[in-house]
Amino acid sequence: MNTLHAAPVSGLLDRLFADSVVNDAPIMERLRHVRGSGPLDDRLLAGHFSSAYIPVDRHTGRLLYVLAKANRSRFVVEFGTSFGISTIHLAAAVRDNGGGRVTTSELVPEKVRRAKAHLTEAGLVDLVEFREGDALQTLADIGEPIDMLFLDGWKALYLPVLKLLEGTLRPGAIIVADDLNIMPEMIRPYLDYVRDPAHGYDSVELPVGDGLELSVRSF
Repeated sequence: MNTLHAAPVSGLLDRLFADSVVNDAPIMERLRHVRGSGPLDDRLLAGHFSSAYIPVDRHTGRLLYVLAKANRSRFVVEFGTSFGISTIHLAAAVRDNGGGRVTTSELVPEKVRRAKAHLTEAGLVDLVEFREGDALQTLADIGEPIDMLFLDGWKALYLPVLKLLEGTLRPGAIIVADDLNIMPEMIRPYLDYVRDPAHGYDSVELPVGDGLELSVRSF
């Protein structure tokens, strides 16, 4: 049995997925109401999301685990820790690949605190480096080759974060961008970039969860 399906990870994920439904339902309803009254600026939108899980769903989490296992990821970078559900899936894969590190960046201090507690409960915290703050600063000094990059933070930053880390992506590195169907206008510059072969990626959209873009670094 792999780490993802064994105790304590399996039971913890069941609980976190259930908690996320209860926690996020009123937040998303409030956001739908506010958005219906007109455009919102980035700061106001970010404020609404600061206490929400907004997690990957179960299928996306499983896919992250499988992809990380498939390319034998030992060094993974995540943009957007939130409460740590996706981080658990990535760290479980790194554990089953023989060890390594997941470096994850999160802007909201309370989410970092909660994510650390969840990774500790999962028995995976030794594999995770938490970086609190603006990802364009906290991820600026990544020095070793990245095997996998997961983008699940503020959508307008997907492309800036990718470009920041581009020089450390090894050939064959996997890049997964989540939530294509949420705020698609923000993600459009990222998609235009990775879908242009001149930029060094092979890329395809996957109808999983809220929409994923799966890209592979080709050089």
